[in-house]
Amino acid sequence: MKTLWHHCHAATMAGGKYSIIEDAAILTDGARIEWIGPSASAPEIGDCGRVDLEGAWVTPGLIDCHTHLVFGGDRSGEFEERLEGVSYAQIAARGGGIASTVRATREASEDALFEVAKKRAVGLMREGVTALEVKSGYGLDLASERKMLAVARRLGDTLPLTVRATCLAAHALPPEYANRADDYIAYVCDEMLPALVEEGLVDAVDAFCEHIAFSTQQVERVFRCAHELGVPVKLHAEQLSSLHGSSLAARYRALSADHLEYMTEDDAIAMAQSGTVAVLLPGAFYMLRETQVPPIDALRRHRVPIALASDLNPGTSPALSLRMMLNMGCTLFRLTPEEALAGVTINAASALGLRSTHGSLEAGKAADFVAWRIDRPAELSYWLGGALQNRVVRGGAETDFERIAR
Repeated sequence: MKTLWHHCHAATMAGGKYSIIEDAAILTDGARIEWIGPSASAPEIGDCGRVDLEGAWVTPGLIDCHTHLVFGGDRSGEFEERLEGVSYAQIAARGGGIASTVRATREASEDALFEVAKKRAVGLMREGVTALEVKSGYGLDLASERKMLAVARRLGDTLPLTVRATCLAAHALPPEYANRADDYIAYVCDEMLPALVEEGLVDAVDAFCEHIAFSTQQVERVFRCAHELGVPVKLHAEQLSSLHGSSLAARYRALSADHLEYMTEDDAIAMAQSGTVAVLLPGAFYMLRETQVPPIDALRRHRVPIALASDLNPGTSPALSLRMMLNMGCTLFRLTPEEALAGVTINAASALGLRSTHGSLEAGKAADFVAWRIDRPAELSYWLGGALQNRVVRGGAETDFERIAR
């Protein structure tokens, strides 16, 4: 069924800019945009449906391109410890951090993980998120990683939400492999990834390249395995130190390299040449009270696409609001509101391999958009918290949050 959504203004985000259309109209045909432009130029539509958006500003549906949405338990106790001066590395060294979430996630049933993950996902959806990534990495054995990725698939099957599932088995060293990192990477590559890919549970493969996680050599082995399996890669890189993981990611034409506080200009050049997206995660920067800001000027200078994401996770970014990340990206990293909005639309789509179908309001793309009761697009970055009145459209249909909640 065709529908004309009219009486609105549109920030299409085509080309990574606002690309504003005043007095706009959007013609959708089922789940796709058939036409968008000034209302005066709208095509003849006959007796198709019409929806008056009452002067709202329309943006593409927001995309959260880096989340760890599925996990058991929480780490509020560690949050208290960090405030008292204990470092993230110290907590991880004594079995806390990721390891504590691994224990809770392994013990939780798939149904229990699904229910808590659904609540988190719906909270993001109410803010305008129509697509997101879910990473595994809190299972660290085949059965538990499978369980997490199965939950990610269930979220996409049961909610009006596009979900990309990323296998992050190389996230941390599980206790049963203490001091045997190479053996664990062999297990990931020889058993876990082939099985999970064959089962259709994996859209991308990620790893944590850091001195408290895995070396560049170990990560490269994971990347080679993913390449052989025909799956794109991503990387947690340069969060705590400079290991040039982002350059490694670029060599493998990774969809994205994420965090990047300690990346160098050479890393930025490599990412620009490969088209790898720089995903910035201001929630973790804020929670860890980091002082090393990602090299924004270098990313701009070399035209590396910049995305923003919540990094929703129980330890370093318990962020339940992607819109808050827009403000943090502006205030902490000095992005402009236009750059921030591009970071959760068109560039976030690129980071998930979805740029051809999502992330901007253009004919042929998914009919995923949000009608906001605001006066200008910059308000999405301006307001701190709170609920901005909106109407969320995904796949050409307005999301019924009351039905989802039942």
